Amino acid sequence: MESFILLNDTVIGVISLSVLLFQGTATVILLSRLVKGAIRRPPLTPQLPHPEMLGKVSVVVPTLNEAERITPCLQGLGQQSYEVREIIVVDSHSQDGTPELVKTAGLKDPRFRLITDDPLPRGWVGRPWALHNGFLHSSLKSQWVLGIDADTQPQRGLVASLVKAAEEEGYDIVSLSPQFILKDAGEWWLQPALLMTLLYRFDSAGVRNQKPERVMANGQCFLSRRSVLDALDGYTCAAGSFCDDVTLAREAAKQGFKVGFLDGKNLIRVRMYEGVKETWNEWGRSLDLKDAASTPQVWGDLALLLLTQGLPLLLLIVFLSFWLIGYHFLSLQLAIALNLILVIIRFALLFAVFPSYYKDKALLIKSFLFWLSPLADPLAVLRIFLSSLQTPKQWRGRSYSNQP
Repeated sequence: MESFILLNDTVIGVISLSVLLFQGTATVILLSRLVKGAIRRPPLTPQLPHPEMLGKVSVVVPTLNEAERITPCLQGLGQQSYEVREIIVVDSHSQDGTPELVKTAGLKDPRFRLITDDPLPRGWVGRPWALHNGFLHSSLKSQWVLGIDADTQPQRGLVASLVKAAEEEGYDIVSLSPQFILKDAGEWWLQPALLMTLLYRFDSAGVRNQKPERVMANGQCFLSRRSVLDALDGYTCAAGSFCDDVTLAREAAKQGFKVGFLDGKNLIRVRMYEGVKETWNEWGRSLDLKDAASTPQVWGDLALLLLTQGLPLLLLIVFLSFWLIGYHFLSLQLAIALNLILVIIRFALLFAVFPSYYKDKALLIKSFLFWLSPLADPLAVLRIFLSSLQTPKQWRGRSYSNQP
């Protein structure tokens, strides 16, 4: 019996020491990223254009069956001022009336222009192919090309603010993190946990001078100098990527261009997916970012996620249970303290990201689940693991089962 108890002590001691070693290292890495958020550029605010901005920007909107959600996007783009030269909607043969909505918008605002892209070439994903076609059809007089997703809601002053920030900071590419619109209770519980996987792996929006392999980007609102896209041959380098925004941004950074990722919650909103099931299936497929990173980087990030986001709450409960039944040795107590710190950090981050969610009074009861989203962390990390092991076969209404 004594040898059995000794064996248990040994096993628990080894486990707690291993946790301290691996989790401690991961925590140092995490804190080194989070601390940068204290000195990041504050969120952008709406700006009025100045005369020198006249006609500087071509906007490109890729669409495929977006009739149910494109209207706020079209309205928001129509509210932008003279800095926008043209708004090119590249439609991929929608069957739901999307082209008709764009044509109607064009009757009121001649800047709207509808084109249909050619059939998807082998090796290309639909979104970068549409953006590539929009770039090729855009005016050579525009100094900037802005990609905007159809599910976004641009606010007045978005484009002027974006261009001003890019010129002030000397960015060649800059994209924005949006304010998210959630409706279902399940979304309020799961989506913040999935979003947090990005915050744990990468620097906060607004942090400067990132290494190329750590650059983040968001294709929902992605501004690039025309000269950069010319140098990169449009979106060719991201042709087969399901995270084309990050792939393109990192390739540009590798070639010496300056890339920024800023907080745009005051400038653009997005309703990405309808319900928790679609959030799990669709967003989870691209959050691993494996198309834009090396295999060691992907699995290193996954290990960090597991140690600092996926396991702390579970380990805290397990280690506290051991402590309560009489195991009081130092390594266990330190492991309890470390996981408690990680859990506190996780809940504290909820306050940091809460402004990135649109608050509707009608959804106050459902939005309460946002504060319980740390309970979804094991599922969120599991989703990233599953996605890292798979290549998407379906994406935004397209099938890629025959793609190489």
